[in-house]
Amino acid sequence: MAAFEDVRGRLWGIAYRITGTVTDADDAVQEAWLRWQALPDDPPVEHPRAFLTTVVSRICYDFLGSARARRELYVGPWLPEPLLDAAPGRGPAALARNAAPDDPEDRVTLDESVGMALLTVLERLTPAERTAFVLYDVFAVPFPEIAEAVGRTPDAVRQLASRARRRVRAEAPRRTVDRAEHRRTVEAFLAAVTGGDFAALLAVLDPDVVWRSDGGGKVSAARRPVLGREKVARYTWGVATGGLALESVRLSLRDVNGAPGLVFTDPTGAFPPGVLAFTVHAGRITEVSAVLNPDKLARLGPEFTSAPGDSAPKP
Repeated sequence: MAAFEDVRGRLWGIAYRITGTVTDADDAVQEAWLRWQALPDDPPVEHPRAFLTTVVSRICYDFLGSARARRELYVGPWLPEPLLDAAPGRGPAALARNAAPDDPEDRVTLDESVGMALLTVLERLTPAERTAFVLYDVFAVPFPEIAEAVGRTPDAVRQLASRARRRVRAEAPRRTVDRAEHRRTVEAFLAAVTGGDFAALLAVLDPDVVWRSDGGGKVSAARRPVLGREKVARYTWGVATGGLALESVRLSLRDVNGAPGLVFTDPTGAFPPGVLAFTVHAGRITEVSAVLNPDKLARLGPEFTSAPGDSAPKP
């Protein structure tokens, strides 16, 4: 019991990064727990941490095969289920203690690895590439242990991780790690939206900014990415002067997947709740991830379960 609880947070962090959803991460950890409980007491597992890491990774790896088929039929862009730091035991701050202290410089940090932009890029990898990347580049799991999880040789896993790393570097949006700059930029975006300043909104957006909305076909949302400063600004303006302008809507700064983001809720149900995650580079927003699917928000709290409206424009 104690051996499992000692690594539960680490297991959940691995599962979330591989699957991209809280529900699947919870299920994977629960399944790992059941398998752990079913083991005989004698002989004892010599290295519980390594053993359980392999078990939960294999569970998630198997899940990804069927998940890819389901997500191909998903209505509109599929985005990871968001994490708010206020959620007990869920946000990246709760997982930071599991980082390997001797990570080489080219490995991503725990906070960066849970960011919405990187998780979105990981969706484009094969299940084996994603599993290898998360385990090696984020959690410093040795190649032989990863090989057990994905059913490959250590040399093959090394190639998988290398290929995944190249794709992540090539496809991840430009970003600035500095948290203070990120927060200032999001605050400037919020001020422009709430203050009705279209010029200020344009100024805070990168020329190549991308807006992705995930409504899952359950609420009105853009079903294709919105590309470029002008189009994103006009789309944002339509939302801001529509549903977000309602007096009942509460718009606030919150940490979303380890970085300052925005949350909006409406206790009257006149406008659907949502979570906005931002990628920032050099003081401008390069990517916005808008999670609106009520199924992906329900676990965040009762304020996210209001009956959805239909106010967001579709480009």
